[in-house]
Amino acid sequence: MSSHTTNSEIFSLSSEFEEDSCCDASADKLMEMQMLMDPHFLKTTTMNELYDGIYLHKPPIIENLLYPGTYLFVGSPKIGKSFFMAQLAYHVSTGQPLWGYPARQGTVLYMALEDNFQRLQKRFYRMFGNEGTDHLHLSITANQISQGLCKQLSSFVEEHPNTLLIIIDTLQKIRATGGEKYSYSADYATIGELKQFTDRTGICLLLVHHTRKQWSEDVYERTSGTNGLTGSADGSFFLDKEKRTDIRATLTVTGRDQPEQKFHLIKNMETLVWDLERAETEIWKSPPDPILEKLSLFITNENPTWCGSPTELVDALALDMKPNAFTRHLNVKASELKSEYGIQYDNRARNQGRRITLSKIT
Repeated sequence: MSSHTTNSEIFSLSSEFEEDSCCDASADKLMEMQMLMDPHFLKTTTMNELYDGIYLHKPPIIENLLYPGTYLFVGSPKIGKSFFMAQLAYHVSTGQPLWGYPARQGTVLYMALEDNFQRLQKRFYRMFGNEGTDHLHLSITANQISQGLCKQLSSFVEEHPNTLLIIIDTLQKIRATGGEKYSYSADYATIGELKQFTDRTGICLLLVHHTRKQWSEDVYERTSGTNGLTGSADGSFFLDKEKRTDIRATLTVTGRDQPEQKFHLIKNMETLVWDLERAETEIWKSPPDPILEKLSLFITNENPTWCGSPTELVDALALDMKPNAFTRHLNVKASELKSEYGIQYDNRARNQGRRITLSKIT
């Protein structure tokens, strides 16, 4: 079976084949099933098929800062990375904004593999006082990747389905050791296996990592290991100081699904919490989408659902737009429609033709 084909794809096609066995389309589905099972078959998607699909993305964990995916958090030893990890874990588990950025509240697993519970207790009490939360889980042990770490993480997520963030401090504690540990392929495979886990679960995984000894003007060139780590990860955070004794630091952020940013931080010496002095990069915000604005006036608490054809919806909104172009626009904007306007969008081909369903999320 091709590595591009999943069992769920074949099961889905098999189910559709059984349901449509009396239809002309059944022969086409059977042929597609046979092609998917051919190990030499390359499954592709046309640009039109891409536009006709709906690909919902997960909203940020912390707006403009932390997104679902696998990320490296890099900095020199003893620079304050673990304090920042505790800060992220606390804000997500309690749902409190960080530096004014809204945070989604959910379960957090913080694997502090270089600490003990006595040190963690003292650190959290100094940073956050005596108000705890049951949504933040702490562990000081973990399997290595080669010894079933991803199964451990999957088991935790199954037990706590509201998990949003997992922090592993540090990456070195879960990596395999041996002659290949510094090769590009080994580094890429290390992150790749963890990335499969986050792609499947839709959570954020932060891997704390150290810098290399060689200095470079490019902060990401200072990451210990090969470029296989940064190349495979969804993004990187780099915490940097001019001097180890400084109370100020810069946090540089880059990623596939988030804007590149640079934050100037200062440590509160009483609580050891990192505070924001200023953000160097102004976040670009897209202007309101006029079509989504119209939909938000059309689907309301008083009129929470609507179902009909694309043509009927175009007419109802009085849009000067072809139905096909309209549905493609909504396919692309489905996540924004849901997160910004609270409207669930569904677009499916049915016996009576393509039908759009809009529902107000309560």
